[in-house]
Amino acid sequence: MSNRPALSDRAQYLLKVLVERYIEEGQPVGSRALARAVGFNLSPATIRNVMADLEDLGLVVSPHTSAGRVPTVSGYRFFIDSLLTVKPLQQNLINQLEQDLGSYESADQLLETASKLLSEITHLAGLVTLPRRATTAFRHIEFLPISQDRVLVILVTNEHEVHNKIIRPARRFSAAELQTAANYLNAVYVNKGLTSIRESLLRELQETRDQMNQEAINAAEMAELAFREKNEDSKGFILAGETNLMDFSELANMERLRALFDALHQKQDILYLLDRCLETSGIRIFIGEESGYQVFDQCSLVTTSYSINNRMAGVLGVIGPTRMAYERIIPVVDLTAKLLGAALNHRSSSPS
Repeated sequence: MSNRPALSDRAQYLLKVLVERYIEEGQPVGSRALARAVGFNLSPATIRNVMADLEDLGLVVSPHTSAGRVPTVSGYRFFIDSLLTVKPLQQNLINQLEQDLGSYESADQLLETASKLLSEITHLAGLVTLPRRATTAFRHIEFLPISQDRVLVILVTNEHEVHNKIIRPARRFSAAELQTAANYLNAVYVNKGLTSIRESLLRELQETRDQMNQEAINAAEMAELAFREKNEDSKGFILAGETNLMDFSELANMERLRALFDALHQKQDILYLLDRCLETSGIRIFIGEESGYQVFDQCSLVTTSYSINNRMAGVLGVIGPTRMAYERIIPVVDLTAKLLGAALNHRSSSPS
């Protein structure tokens, strides 16, 4: 961060020790406790002076009238960006992840396994977003009436991928109307993405229906049904272990927990955050108020993306209290993403 405060080596070291001790114990850290922890000759008075400077910089705060201090969001951010030493994973943990995510089961099972593993290993809440579909390009469509209220859709996408689907329009279309609708779509929308075609036609129906001719209206109504994604109402991400959050005193307030669980299960806010994590590669961390959502003010989110065929397809990570053990959790999240992507790549490249 460009506005990161300049700290002496001594101040940085004391901030690092304070944050690590607070993460481990969850209690405000006093000057005497810091003096015992640093392991070299610094008097409590010297440490108090450094702590006062850190407090003036907004990196630590005294939550009560006691002399103990805790890191602020800015303090955590400085710690993570400048002072954190990530711990290598133990070999038995690496083996567990490789074994559990190397079975090449179905994509849904792999996603659920990844979420559950993140939760079990970190003792936090683990989450994995469902893979984003690559853009599906429209090539050709046919509508064939098969009964009074049912129509067979034959849709060709990308490079000769053929999809058959039965739809039930709101009214009966004649064979001639269906042919005209197909001709309209085939003439106007070849090579465009299915989602953008559907959104464009729906917008036209809502905004300019009175100016549209019947041919375009019929095409829009049929496309709305034919291009509707089967998973458009999907749950967005898979969540595991949210009850682990009850074990942390700073989250254990019932009102706070209820609001947090509501946010996790309503999903809109957390999905927006996870989508932001797809904007850049590598580990991304939101600490407390950095998320922009008050309900997550006492939480941190550690995420990274996973890739399928060299394309960022989704995000996985953990959510927990701001005093989580970042040095241990970051490599778990990173390795899980790599192994999940490798397993999904294996599935996508295997013959069906």
